[in-house]
Amino acid sequence: MLTKKQYELLLFIDRRLKEGGVSPSFDEMKDALDLKSKSGIHRLITGLEERGFIRRLAHKARALEVLKLPENLQDAAAPAAKPGLGANVVRGAFDRRPRAVAANDATELPLLGKIAAGTPIEALRDHSQSIPIPPDMIGRGEHYALTIEGDSMIDDGIFDGDTVVIQRCDTAENGAIVVALVDNAEATLKHIRRKGDSIALEPANKAYETRIFGPDRVKVQGRLVGLLRKY
Repeated sequence: MLTKKQYELLLFIDRRLKEGGVSPSFDEMKDALDLKSKSGIHRLITGLEERGFIRRLAHKARALEVLKLPENLQDAAAPAAKPGLGANVVRGAFDRRPRAVAANDATELPLLGKIAAGTPIEALRDHSQSIPIPPDMIGRGEHYALTIEGDSMIDDGIFDGDTVVIQRCDTAENGAIVVALVDNAEATLKHIRRKGDSIALEPANKAYETRIFGPDRVKVQGRLVGLLRKY
């Protein structure tokens, strides 16, 4: 599951490795994706690394290894970067142009309000709003949508104002991005890691600290499966 920019960067790196055996420089990546700064490239690479698509090779400059590509990309070529790309939808192969989803092709999900990607806010409450979601973003089970508030997950490409798609569940693997309910009162979006009797909720922003809780204080209410963004 990748954002459009992560997808483009992954294919660009893969193509350059196949052509010359050397990964592109950060400046080359920045220019290829039409980004204004290399900090955006750092965030994209971190996101790809955390999702298991690439690996940085130690003690080597400009050394990246592509570990896997998204599904259905055997015949895909790296898309040229273009300004003004459309909504950041996160699964499968992408067209080079934004594609509108017809109303009768969309799946309506309940939009349960805002969730903090920062200091936890009040627990989620049911809302009457709904939002159309491309059906290929949704797998089995029950899903819902949330609006991100805060910046503690920006290194994973999750920004204030984004809409995230959540698959409802009460367990998740270590490292997954989850909706965590703390003390039955505060909901937040974070990486979850369990060690012994402790549960850590980790941000993806060095400006924020990892918070540690006892096992009875945190409940998983779902895991991240998709992201939408408007430009």
